[in-house]
Amino acid sequence: MSLNEILTMAFGAILIENVILSRFLGICPFLGVSTKRDSAVGMGLAVIFVITLSSVMAWALYSFILVPFEMIYMKTIVFILVIAALVQIIEMFLKKVSPALYKAMGIYLPLITTNCAVLGMATIVASPDYTLLSSFVMSFASSVGFLFVIYIFASMREKINASNVPVAFKGVPIGLITAGLMSMIFAKFVGVI
Repeated sequence: MSLNEILTMAFGAILIENVILSRFLGICPFLGVSTKRDSAVGMGLAVIFVITLSSVMAWALYSFILVPFEMIYMKTIVFILVIAALVQIIEMFLKKVSPALYKAMGIYLPLITTNCAVLGMATIVASPDYTLLSSFVMSFASSVGFLFVIYIFASMREKINASNVPVAFKGVPIGLITAGLMSMIFAKFVGVI
């Protein structure tokens, strides 16, 4: 895989095939945690770590265990167990090594276990189309795209909440309208590559 292919895949995963705005995965934390930029960054950083590690682990389990032993039907269960175990290990590690970071991210770590973007990316990269390198690049870039979009959305929501919005549109309705407009804007990146 050449550097040009890696950069094309990364750019595509961040902007064109964005996990939130194009694949519509991870909408719950996108709408729920994006009220403030700080919480959006905390969630985004935790998602980067978990999506990248769980997707690479899922690819390895799929390629070296599930496919050779003809157990592909167990894919979803195995991936959920990997994600839950990984989040639990990360939580215990942070609690032991860095209590301050654990307090800052402690709220977001359990939420990541149920984030459909994590399971979605693990399922996407666990296929014969991906190599170890391409699964790593795709999962890392997709999670960076998650952080990028949730941060932009949180910044916009902070401005919108400070604005004079009609009562009928306050809260989730204006958030959904904003998300729809963002999705349309990101859809225009399709012709770039």
